[in-house]
Amino acid sequence: MRIEVDPNLEEDEIVISCKAVNDSVLEIQRLALEGGKTEGAIRFYKGDSEYFFTADQVLFFETSGEDVFAHTVDDSFEVKQRLYRLEKILPANFARISKSAILNLDKIYSISRNITSASKVSFLNSHKHVYISRHYYRLLKQRFEERIKFE
Repeated sequence: MRIEVDPNLEEDEIVISCKAVNDSVLEIQRLALEGGKTEGAIRFYKGDSEYFFTADQVLFFETSGEDVFAHTVDDSFEVKQRLYRLEKILPANFARISKSAILNLDKIYSISRNITSASKVSFLNSHKHVYISRHYYRLLKQRFEERIKFE
């Protein structure tokens, strides 16, 4: 990836050069068009209080019955959106890891792989953990490999 500065440009321009258009290229295009904006802010609730902080502070989102919770290092908050809606508005560093959870890839400390069942994800400076289903483990591994290519 490279950035070229041209003070003679009247308007910013983004050009994607690629060998072929694939899902990764289309995702980059989508993110560029959105300009990093999300469709509606995520609001966090605990009791009678509403909290305001960025999604980057969230380790993972998970469902419990009909409710969706956002887990931070030392607390959890209710979120009114469903997981399928969160998937659409969260930044690219979040990924679905099971039918009931979405994970912040930047917060992973370790993954204890279990070939016969779900693998356990641990987070730095937190006692919390979440499980990745076998199906989503392969998808998560692909996401990590894609991220390494762009670094």
